[in-house]
Amino acid sequence: MNNIFVAFSLTLFAGLCTGIGSTIALLAKKTNTKFLSISLGFSAGVMIYVSLIEIFFKAKNSLTAELGLKTGSWLTNAAFFGGILLIALIDKAIPSAENPHEFNKFADTSDKNSPPNTNLLRMGLFTALAIGIHNFPEGLATFISALQEPSIAIPITVAIALHNIPEGIAVSVPVYYATGNKRKAFIYSFLSGLSEPVGALIGYLILMPFINNLLLGIVFAAVAGIMVFISLDELLPAAREYGEHHLSIYGLISGMAVMAISLLLFL
Repeated sequence: MNNIFVAFSLTLFAGLCTGIGSTIALLAKKTNTKFLSISLGFSAGVMIYVSLIEIFFKAKNSLTAELGLKTGSWLTNAAFFGGILLIALIDKAIPSAENPHEFNKFADTSDKNSPPNTNLLRMGLFTALAIGIHNFPEGLATFISALQEPSIAIPITVAIALHNIPEGIAVSVPVYYATGNKRKAFIYSFLSGLSEPVGALIGYLILMPFINNLLLGIVFAAVAGIMVFISLDELLPAAREYGEHHLSIYGLISGMAVMAISLLLFL
């Protein structure tokens, strides 16, 4: 029960970081785009490294132990690419104008006195909905990882939390520009992050009664695929968009190095 509380708390923290992004956007005269670039690259490095080095092979070990080397290996790869397909289909279903992966450089909030654009309200609301949809499987990924592997839970949580910050900016800035209401902009941004703990809760209610090595292996492999796709499709493009190309790569390598060290410390 204590592990469940910790896992849910970490997922809740990661999801609510969209509110931090909203606060930064609404209070800062200008967002530090270089910091965002490095942070997003760092998040991608953490998630790619832990997915391919740790989570994928834990999934494979569980499945090969249950089904044998050949069948278990095939199922691991099928679940991994199945996770990628799932998040890719979600991404494809959202129009590009409202897709949080299609960055419009709302990070610069230095001029909030420009004439309001009524189309921005619609964009902000659809962005909030899109981010909510994307955060749902992220919440499940964070929760399952935290529940089964406490040693890698905190780095994954930090990585997802960091990339939720610019998502909060992406929601709050267009809503604020359209309405002039900081409170409304913050609330929509805050609510978009709540889908992560909701994903964790639904995952717990549906999966936990049936959890075993076979199901755990499939979920872990799918989670690895989801995290790799998010890193390549969302985090790295955003890091390049917000800052210099090399900054995102420096962040990526740093994230991998920190994740590697954190795993080695728990050997």
